[in-house]
Amino acid sequence: MKFIPTLAFLLFLTNFLLAGEYSILEFGAVSDTSVLSTAAIQKTIDKCNFSGGGKVIVPAGNYKSGTLYLKDNVTIYLEKGATLYGSPFLKDYPENDPDFTFFRKGSLKRALIYAEKRTNIALEGEGTIDGQGAKFWIPEGSKLDSYAVRPYLIWLIQCTNVRTEGLHLRNSGLWMQHYLACDNVYIHNIDVFNHSNKNNDLMDIDGCHDVRISDCIGDSDDDGITMKSTSGRANENITITNCVISSHCNALKMGTESSNGFKNIVVSNIVIRPSKVTDHSIEGTPRGHTGIALESVDGGILDGVVISNIRIDGPLCPIFIRLGKRNRPYFNGQKFDKPGVLQNISISNVIATGAQKNGCSITGSPGQEVENVSLSHIRIEFEGGGTKENYLRQVPEKEKAYPEYDMFDDLPAYGFYIRHARNISFSDVQLITKSKDMRPALHLDDVKDSEFDKLKISGSPNSECSISTENSSGIRISNSQISGSSTSFLNLKGTNNSGIILTGNIVSNAGKLFSPESVKGVVTEFGNIK
Repeated sequence: MKFIPTLAFLLFLTNFLLAGEYSILEFGAVSDTSVLSTAAIQKTIDKCNFSGGGKVIVPAGNYKSGTLYLKDNVTIYLEKGATLYGSPFLKDYPENDPDFTFFRKGSLKRALIYAEKRTNIALEGEGTIDGQGAKFWIPEGSKLDSYAVRPYLIWLIQCTNVRTEGLHLRNSGLWMQHYLACDNVYIHNIDVFNHSNKNNDLMDIDGCHDVRISDCIGDSDDDGITMKSTSGRANENITITNCVISSHCNALKMGTESSNGFKNIVVSNIVIRPSKVTDHSIEGTPRGHTGIALESVDGGILDGVVISNIRIDGPLCPIFIRLGKRNRPYFNGQKFDKPGVLQNISISNVIATGAQKNGCSITGSPGQEVENVSLSHIRIEFEGGGTKENYLRQVPEKEKAYPEYDMFDDLPAYGFYIRHARNISFSDVQLITKSKDMRPALHLDDVKDSEFDKLKISGSPNSECSISTENSSGIRISNSQISGSSTSFLNLKGTNNSGIILTGNIVSNAGKLFSPESVKGVVTEFGNIK
């Protein structure tokens, strides 16, 4: 006998399948951006939480809201065609004072979506959340602190089991999403566009543990995928993979806030490309400032970072690594009793084009060395155009300065300027200039126990050298060659170099193997092809 379902059975089945799903329309939300639906959406969230958890459904349509407070075991799901707009009025964003100590605590207070000490929370779907961040523009010179006034789009603090997936995130008043001191965070397949205001980062992971970021695409006016440490809690155990990033500033960044640090970070399969927003910049430039920026300047530890398979197209500086002594406290009265650390870094399989004249850098500070940095299988194409004066200039230390790729102006090397560092390893690294450059490819200042193998570097006629060392010891340069020419392969600046080994290099395009030739007992050479 053929079964014919009754209407009662169909209703039962529908209710069973949709158990734990609550539409915001049932609680009074209106698809009309002239109406504020904050109370109705919050009522839906509260009901979902009270009933044991589930999904808050935002159906197709346009809705407007002020601050929404996520609760335990609640997922906000935006269906395809649904857009949740943030209210353009600050009065609709109540101030919140998180029970967690971090830099700017007491000034940052607002967000469209907020959660503190919540567990099993999610934002997902195929819809859009648009913060209408341009509505909060405050001109320079205003008496108001525009940084503190503007709301985040998403701000989650000390939450556990967090998921953001599938959504289109648009136009925040501040950082697009700030995950602060959260554990077990999963960010997947989101599409971000953030060009409406100052400080428009793509995302900020701040003192979080066990984080997975994958298959995301984003275009931001300020920094892109950003890790910060604004508290006593480090970022630990984080993977980032299969993403496409455009940033007017730093595409992939650790810092500048670095109070505790960054440990066990793995990044792979990333495309960094110029921004699609080319007609204006609030910060930076459409090409982007830096592809990869690793910075510890506030006493934190940056340790155990592996970055591989990166395509960098456009940013002015492909790689910037900085260990400084800004030592900015994250709470009043904080005392610094130990220096920061930057060590155990591996960057491999990188192709970068569009780098400007400035050059890349790996720099520590006096008495505070960068250690154990490996670069391998890398090709970087630079603009060129550097002068002999650039090479001969003394570079200021700027220990306490804000870390930025151009903080030292045009560097003494067109490729990498390395200072206050130990155990640096380059293998199969190509440094190419598009036009004549009178600087060496590498300038090593106070570098110890380091090896440079299988380099392919550009040289320019009448340039003083292809590689330069100053106050450096235990340096081995091997199996490397010059395209073009230079006056000497290696120039020894100053009188404090020692233990330099040159072996297996093809230096026939250099007038001399090293200069000055009068230096005795500094260079050991064998097997070089002259």
